[in-house]
Amino acid sequence: MTSISSLGSVIEIGTLNTSSFPSIINAYSKANIIIVVDENTHDLCLEYLITNFPDLERAEIILLPNGEENKVMEVCMQVWNAFSEYGFGRGDLVINLGGGMVSDMGGFLASVFKRGMNFINVPTTLLGMVDAAIGGKNGIDLGPYKNQLGTINNPKGVFVDTSFLNTLPEKEFYNGYAEMLKYGLIKDTSLFEVLKDFKKEADFHRLDIIERCIRIKVAISDNDPYEKGERKLLNFGHTIGHAIEGYFLAKNPVDHGYAVGLGMCAEAYISMLRGLLSKDSFQRIQALLAKTYPIINFSNQDIDGMIALMYNDKKNESGKIYSVLLSDIGAATYHNELSEKEIFDSFHHLSMLSTSLN
Repeated sequence: MTSISSLGSVIEIGTLNTSSFPSIINAYSKANIIIVVDENTHDLCLEYLITNFPDLERAEIILLPNGEENKVMEVCMQVWNAFSEYGFGRGDLVINLGGGMVSDMGGFLASVFKRGMNFINVPTTLLGMVDAAIGGKNGIDLGPYKNQLGTINNPKGVFVDTSFLNTLPEKEFYNGYAEMLKYGLIKDTSLFEVLKDFKKEADFHRLDIIERCIRIKVAISDNDPYEKGERKLLNFGHTIGHAIEGYFLAKNPVDHGYAVGLGMCAEAYISMLRGLLSKDSFQRIQALLAKTYPIINFSNQDIDGMIALMYNDKKNESGKIYSVLLSDIGAATYHNELSEKEIFDSFHHLSMLSTSLN
């Protein structure tokens, strides 16, 4: 069992049975326990949790509908009304059992209700384990705008048990893989070198690599919890990636990690155009991302729509679009203002790349 401290919470990597999870459950023996799941984790993970921890048989189950399109205030209102009907209070415990959507939304639900309930995250996806469940960011979307409403509030604990990865379809690993690659690209060249050779499912179960990614996120987010400086580095690929994800949400949804993969390719391209990133390094990055994430052929109308979304991105200031850019594999700078022309050029580059690959 590996334990990592993060701003008053604990992150434990290992089996739930050997972690402090049972003692936390026991501490709430006289309180209410609420387990937040989505349809996938309700069917694939909940039974495992309750079977191994019989004290959870009395827990109330809150079922969220699947899909990013349901990560909205309307669903939150339904859940909060249920919390009120059940008589839940600040002394009760919320367990978020799921991937990025469940930890984002479950943390938000708990943080806001009665000005704050305690919660813990049990991530069940690779994306949740290496990114979404860690760092204290909780939030929901506002229309096509990602995570526009939210809080920064750390859970009491995050329990990373990789046995849950056995429930995932193959494509889910690549949602988490995008965030893992991001850590290598912004901070750790040797991590990128390891990740680029991932080919089989067993690679994504490697505890040493999962722990390495978690430690990078904890080090950055603990140093800058409210994203005033260095934590902005964690947005690499997300300025353009969130626009892709939001724009196509109502049309042909693109999974978060896949959108971030395209966003990283586009933002690396802009880095090269500015002379910050060498052509050789860019081509290495692009080769890996292009073979991993399906490249989209964007129309001019698509690009106009995505740029419009970027102007409303929560990371922007004074009506300007900012992004993280690379200076090398393993090194990046934040707060770089992007011009519309650079963004257009990056999308056109992806479109041409899509045509050449097909």
